[in-house]
Amino acid sequence: MSAAPADADASIVPVRDGVFFTLPAALPRGRHNLGREQVMAAQRERLLAAVTELLAARGYAGFGPTDVAKRAGVSLAAFYDAFANKDECVFAGYDRFIQVLLTQLTRADIRGRDHRSVVADALGRYLRSLQNDLVVARAYQVEIDALGPAARRRRRNSIRLFAEYIRGLVQAVAGNRLPLLSVTAYMGVVYAVRQLTADALDESDAPDLTALSADLEPWLTDLFRGR
Repeated sequence: MSAAPADADASIVPVRDGVFFTLPAALPRGRHNLGREQVMAAQRERLLAAVTELLAARGYAGFGPTDVAKRAGVSLAAFYDAFANKDECVFAGYDRFIQVLLTQLTRADIRGRDHRSVVADALGRYLRSLQNDLVVARAYQVEIDALGPAARRRRRNSIRLFAEYIRGLVQAVAGNRLPLLSVTAYMGVVYAVRQLTADALDESDAPDLTALSADLEPWLTDLFRGR
């Protein structure tokens, strides 16, 4: 079990350990046998979780590197050993968020599936992953927008990755039986789903994101129907 964060602000909800971030135990005091790389990796993971929690709770303008270090239970010097500034730390958290979501999608088994069920499964995996940690979802679906052009560029790149992967899945199961839509069309789908989840997170502290499947699956089924 990880140690309680040094910043005990009750308004800050912690991330769920083992979903997007795996929180290491508190480092032992005094002399220990851990190498520098192990210590830095543990501190970095705690910093990523802390910056995510603060971003979700306070918004981008509501904290600084000192707050992140305090929340993570590390020194400010350790923060700057890991990241050049607050933005770099936030974007490292976002990159982890995207990596985990993509990993969940790649676990889908497409054997014996048709293209519509594959797309519906991808949607379900995406929504369940967000539901499993609403703190992380709020941080990187809503609050990260405050970082401006750099955040929007990262979002475009990640949405293209999702679109290309889903398009590849559909091509793999449909072969030549279905005219393949462009990557841009798939990006439009991903944008729509992302915005709906962001809106749900904006409107409620505890949304049921998985409930969006009931409305979205018929639309996706129609969009990817055979012609």
